Amino acid sequence: MDPEILKFDPQPGVAETLSPGLRRVLAPNPSPMTFRGTNTYLVGTREIAVIDPGPKDPKHLEAILAALEPGQTISHILVTHAHVDHSPLAADLAGRCGAEVWAFGDAYAGRSAVMQDLSARGLAGGGEGVDAHFRPDRCLVDGEEINGDGWTLKTICTPGHFGNHIAFGWEDVCFTGDHVMGWASSLVSPPDGDLTDFMGSCHRLNARKWATFHSGHGAPITDPNARLDWLIEHRMGREAEILAALSHGPARAYDLACQIYTDTPTALMGAATRNVFAHLVDLTGKKLVSPQGNLESEAVFERL
Repeated sequence: MDPEILKFDPQPGVAETLSPGLRRVLAPNPSPMTFRGTNTYLVGTREIAVIDPGPKDPKHLEAILAALEPGQTISHILVTHAHVDHSPLAADLAGRCGAEVWAFGDAYAGRSAVMQDLSARGLAGGGEGVDAHFRPDRCLVDGEEINGDGWTLKTICTPGHFGNHIAFGWEDVCFTGDHVMGWASSLVSPPDGDLTDFMGSCHRLNARKWATFHSGHGAPITDPNARLDWLIEHRMGREAEILAALSHGPARAYDLACQIYTDTPTALMGAATRNVFAHLVDLTGKKLVSPQGNLESEAVFERL
């Protein structure tokens, strides 16, 4: 990993001021999938919006509450998506402060028809862990504004990493959850993730100029549009690699992952295989490849 990326190493549980009216509290859940841990954001100076409370961890709950200064109250709890490192603490935090939980929908909202079909036929797992019990008090729609004392956040639907994934625009700043991160490319693992939707969300975010992205993990992204360009180019490059490999003959997602992800640790090959399968589903929709039989994770795919 780039040494510059590794410089991001804040102390868990300590509220750090990032800009006027914005603080970050790092959750103590580091892992290969979460980097240093989940970033919980506090927006506002009187009425506080908490974005992504994080995993169900009593210490992190107390750290969020301890970050409140005299005269501050939590007025909104906002969740970008229902992965277990982002949403489970929302209910406990709501129970302590009385604020409502706002999100796009439950853990299965926002799935495309293709992903609903894959799920119905038994495809599950392979991702970062679904918070299956997540139920927001308020369901947000694309473009909806959330207003507090001195701040306004605008909902931007960004499905792809997860079906119910949303981002929150705050003037020229965006809280991107796991859709755009600076330390790694986002995992897209069907049926929770949908690469067709992911690419559409990247292009949508890239349609306007941003100053900063604050993601679910890692440091602030100070050149957001360049990062989006990289993500799009990275995915298009991966697509080209898959198509090139299939030009030598039919293959399964795992076989393709082994050919393409040559430097990936064994422990992460499952995630790599799901990423390849996400591309194969997208390429099937584009009619560039086809499964031999049903569209499923163990199918053999051939290039058309």
